[in-house]
Amino acid sequence: MTTVLAIETSCDETGVAVVRDRQILSNVVASQIATHQKYGGVVPEVASRQHLATINGVIAAALGESGLAWAEIDGIAATCAPGLVGALLMGLTAAKTLALLHNKPFLGIHHLEGHIYASYLSEPDLQPPFLCLLVSGGHTSLIYVKDCGHYETLGQTRDDAAGEAFDKVARLLHLGYPGGPVIDRLAREGNPHAFSLPEGQISLPEGGFHPYDSSFSGLKTAVLRLVQKLEPQTPELPTADIAASFQETVARSLTKRAIACARNYGLSTIAVGGGVAANSGLREHLTAAAKAHNVRVLFPPLKFCTDNAAMIACAAAEHLSRGRRSPLTLGVQSRMSLTDVMTFYETVA
Repeated sequence: MTTVLAIETSCDETGVAVVRDRQILSNVVASQIATHQKYGGVVPEVASRQHLATINGVIAAALGESGLAWAEIDGIAATCAPGLVGALLMGLTAAKTLALLHNKPFLGIHHLEGHIYASYLSEPDLQPPFLCLLVSGGHTSLIYVKDCGHYETLGQTRDDAAGEAFDKVARLLHLGYPGGPVIDRLAREGNPHAFSLPEGQISLPEGGFHPYDSSFSGLKTAVLRLVQKLEPQTPELPTADIAASFQETVARSLTKRAIACARNYGLSTIAVGGGVAANSGLREHLTAAAKAHNVRVLFPPLKFCTDNAAMIACAAAEHLSRGRRSPLTLGVQSRMSLTDVMTFYETVA
């Protein structure tokens, strides 16, 4: 069995976890949401300073919670791409230091691969091939999971990610940050069919539309125009109805593309990852559609939808068990395709 301590600092969560294969021994997350709320979003420099201030305490807490000594840890991992460069550097530097200090293999992990492995934590018997619908604040992708480290992106957003659209619409409705949870809560009180909103489509040069790519910038603009139209006409915006209609459109769009992609590629399982995987509208739509088409759909528990180090450690444990490790010269990257993940590793016989 392979045991890994991993650090996740790609954005505004300082996470450290210890995972043995697909079993979580500890998972500690220090959130920065309260710090960034007054700015209406994540401030990169503030995030980096917060990681620096909390990371040693979170590492100590995670190791203590695991009940293990350093001698029982087989490898040290950290998220190295994609993400905020300063934030990534905090976790990567800490992980490299621990690897040198305790003479352990070091592994750099792609953040999106971590979100794929969140499903393995709750479904330890899950095996490729399957389709992953990855929906977060920065990414919206349909990923063909072929094996550990081997992925093909079949569809993606051409502009805003789904989670980004939730945050922007929440700002238009004066709901604060982060937008996803509050829109989800309000949507339960509203009418999802109150307003007809456009579902973004990507035109193909030869005609027709891309079956798997998505677009959310037009939807966001439609909500803006709706708000501008309604504000002079009513003393109080029908916020719940707008939130419900917006969420319904996003959930319907994502569900249609995920089901079509899985069926066309002959994949019987869809694993959903990322912060938007916590959205109740998406869960209801996709679960119902998957059942109708005899497709299994897996949603991770809510605590594994948002950024955490357990998913990073789970991915790292599988890479390490296959003899892979990363050079200590590995750097961080703000952007990097998931299909390039194997460039992180050297194979040790």
